Amino acid sequence: MIRPHLALTALALLVATPSFAQAPAASATAQSIDPTRLAVATTIATTVFPDGTYKRMMGETMSKLMDGMMGSMMKLPVRDIAKMSGLSADQLSKLDDSSLEEISAIVDPHFKQRTQLAMDAMFAGMGDVMSSYEPRLRAALARSFARKFDPAQLGEIGAFFATPTGSKFAGDYMTMFLEPEIMGEMQGMMPDMMKKMPDMLAPAIKATESLPKPRTFSQLTPAEQDKLATLLGLDPADLRKSASRAEKDKK
Repeated sequence: MIRPHLALTALALLVATPSFAQAPAASATAQSIDPTRLAVATTIATTVFPDGTYKRMMGETMSKLMDGMMGSMMKLPVRDIAKMSGLSADQLSKLDDSSLEEISAIVDPHFKQRTQLAMDAMFAGMGDVMSSYEPRLRAALARSFARKFDPAQLGEIGAFFATPTGSKFAGDYMTMFLEPEIMGEMQGMMPDMMKKMPDMLAPAIKATESLPKPRTFSQLTPAEQDKLATLLGLDPADLRKSASRAEKDKK
């Protein structure tokens, strides 16, 4: 139960950062930026994104944030979460107001402690990994500043950041979103968002109704089955057996 949550958390954090896959294209773009303009933008980027930013973000504050969000989610009735799976009204009516917290207390009495320890370890590791990417992200941020702001605007921004107030603002900006005030609002949003999720998903489901359903493994041609096995690094015969068992279990 904990692994999917940690994977999604890590994915969300990585998606929120610029794509490293586009680094070659970004480097090519940098050649067309005036060096003097880029130098000013680099100073600004270093001020707003100083060394150790990810270490600060992945520390105790992030752990508390995720702990609070998980706590809010665990108090949700299972019925509210089941709505997202597309259960019928009749099926939902058979569920009571039991929460995930009540269920986990039976299945895994140490769930909260297990989740907290795992998150702390994961964020510590992510802090180390993401810190190694900071120079590349800082350079990309500088290129972005250099493209979006003209020399006069860059000068004004740099002049502000050179003041005590501007320096404090720039140095704290990235981590301000993890302050208790904002964290509290994010935690409070979770139960309401989970309740509204079925309504949010409905338009997406409706939009794809006209498309054919994905094919089952048995509907693939032998050549397609073999190609799929190769792409997955599996033996075709083993994949056919496991897929056949899975399709039978669904019936």
